[in-house]
Amino acid sequence: DLAVVEPELAAIPVDTTSLLDRQQAFGYTQEDIAKFLEPMALGEDGLKCYIASIGLFNTKASHIIAACRQLLERHGGEVPRSREALEALPGVGRKTANVVLNTAFGEPTIAVDTHIFRVSNRTGLAPGKTVRAVEDKLLKAVPAEYRLDAHHWLILHGRYVCKALKPDCPNCVIRDLCRYRAKTVAATGAE
Repeated sequence: DLAVVEPELAAIPVDTTSLLDRQQAFGYTQEDIAKFLEPMALGEDGLKCYIASIGLFNTKASHIIAACRQLLERHGGEVPRSREALEALPGVGRKTANVVLNTAFGEPTIAVDTHIFRVSNRTGLAPGKTVRAVEDKLLKAVPAEYRLDAHHWLILHGRYVCKALKPDCPNCVIRDLCRYRAKTVAATGAE
C-alpha cells in the first residue's frame, strides 16, 4: 500500500487514481498526494514520516530520493528500460530491476525474493543455492506465456500457503506435485 513505499515503487510512474483511492483509506490530504507525485519536493526527511513503519526506512528514504534525482538528471525523468541502467540507480539491485522490467515494461522476467526462493526450492520447481540460480532455473521452467504473472503467483503462494514456518500443505493446490518432504498435515477436529 502507499504507506509502505518500496524502492521499486519509486521508479514506477504513479497511477493517480489509485493514489486518490488511498487518500480516503489512509487519511492523506491533497497536499500529501501532490508530494507523492513529486518525491523530490517531499525530500528525504519528509519521506521518512510516510515510510517509518517499514524496516530500514532511513536507508530506503535516502535511496528513493537519490534514485529520483538520478532519474531526473540522467534519464530526463523517465524510467530506463535496461537492467544495467536500473541497477545503476541507488537502492536498485537485480530483484528490483526485474520487478520494474516485468511490471512497468512487460518484460518476461522473474524477480526472486525470499518467498519465491523458498517455494522454488521446497517444491522442486527450480531448486538452487543462490537467488540467481533459482531465477535462471525459473526462466527455463516457466513457459514464456506465464512469465509476466509467475512472479506474482509464486510470491502469493509463498506468503499465504507455502509459508516459512508452517506451510499449509493440506490446502495447497500443488501438494501432489510438491517435493517438500516435511509436509504439514491437516489438524484433527478436536473441539
